Amino acid sequence: MRELTREHIAERLAAASYIASGDLAMAVWLMEYLRRPLLLEGEAGVGKTEAAKALASVHDAELIRLQCYEGLDANAALYEWNYQRQLLAIKARESAGESADAIEEHIFSERYLLERPLLAAIRRPQSPVLLIDEVDRADEEFEAFLLELLSDFQVTIPELGTIKAVTVPRVILTSNGTRELSDALRRRCLYHYIEFPGVEQEAKIIGARLPQVDRALAQQIARMVAAIRKEDLRKIPGVAETLDWAATLAGLQIADLQEAPEAVHETMMCLLKTHEDRSRVTREVTERLLGKVA
Repeated sequence: MRELTREHIAERLAAASYIASGDLAMAVWLMEYLRRPLLLEGEAGVGKTEAAKALASVHDAELIRLQCYEGLDANAALYEWNYQRQLLAIKARESAGESADAIEEHIFSERYLLERPLLAAIRRPQSPVLLIDEVDRADEEFEAFLLELLSDFQVTIPELGTIKAVTVPRVILTSNGTRELSDALRRRCLYHYIEFPGVEQEAKIIGARLPQVDRALAQQIARMVAAIRKEDLRKIPGVAETLDWAATLAGLQIADLQEAPEAVHETMMCLLKTHEDRSRVTREVTERLLGKVA
């Protein structure tokens, strides 16, 4: 993609049904040009994970996903040894009279290595997209573990040594901002913050993902969701919730939100995911918000 502009990248992402802002398209271009990891930060539901999926689609590349969580360690992220096969091999070679050194050299070989996402990503013959999702859920020790991969595209396995990337993966990390990430990790990444889409962008997203939804209705839905996001909610609805709601309204054959206030309110469960938020958005609130989508 070195010869492409951010406009070309935006077009390719749109062809993969991902409507990117100009700033995000520039961030992806820089990631490609500089071959640097890209850290995408933003509220849950703004499309960070979907950006990685769309990038994989653009390149017809494998998407390798590492879902982060508290307590994540090298065994789950990088590699494990196939202990059962190792034990069988040890018994067989002991019976054959092999020395302990010879047995150790044999069982700690790639034959008994189980790839996990990070190791798999640097051993693929064709460059994959490596998604390190919700890195802020992992602890600081795991962040430190990632630094070698993010800076040098290599990993170290004590029994085998340093393994360098066969091809450099396109790396996207996502964070919901639940905790502050280390300066060391941020220095190794390009950075972009994804905001909730504006009305026009969200209407385009609805059109790209749900072509059965009329353009005028998509505009109404986008304006309604924008108004809902300004309410005092515990969990602001993301783009995925918007798409669920749009699909529901289209399935109910609703062509104009203002002509179906009852159905609009009843289907708000697609957008509002807590009891507290459902209680706050009363029928009166729904009617007030509908007044803003004309």
